[in-house]
Amino acid sequence: MGDYFNLAFGIHDQTLTWWQMSLRAVGIFFAALLIIRVGNHRMFGKNSAFDIVLGVIYGSVLSRAITGNSPFWPTLAAAFTLVMLHKLLAAFAFHTHFGVGAFIKGRPKALVKDGQLQQKAMRESSITVNDLEEALRSEGYRPELDNIAYAYLERSGKISIILKAEKD
Repeated sequence: MGDYFNLAFGIHDQTLTWWQMSLRAVGIFFAALLIIRVGNHRMFGKNSAFDIVLGVIYGSVLSRAITGNSPFWPTLAAAFTLVMLHKLLAAFAFHTHFGVGAFIKGRPKALVKDGQLQQKAMRESSITVNDLEEALRSEGYRPELDNIAYAYLERSGKISIILKAEKD
């Protein structure tokens, strides 16, 4: 079994054939899926900077295992280590809401407060009035800034909007 595995995946080969790279791609896919399941599935769903960094590095590390630019098993171990680091830092951020936790996960930024545009925050975040109007439209509201009570640039990069209460 071990010899077959070594031959199929080219574990000790200096160069890989197309079929070894293809088998590695399939193997890495399932190994990555398993590693993500062990970690935390939300890491690729929320898209905070914290999650995006892991996704980029994770993909880069695993691609090296597919192409044979790095040893197979140590590369899988490195990918697993990255996911466990993500899980550990996410738990740490959960228990430390401010300071380091906010650095790891980020925090929302107020773009509109009490109906007033926060020009400095918008400028720092490169958010325009058009972006706010787009956020209104995408939520099914008329794109009228007068309707906004509060708007936040969330950690994920999404703009969330709280409308003013309707007066009777």
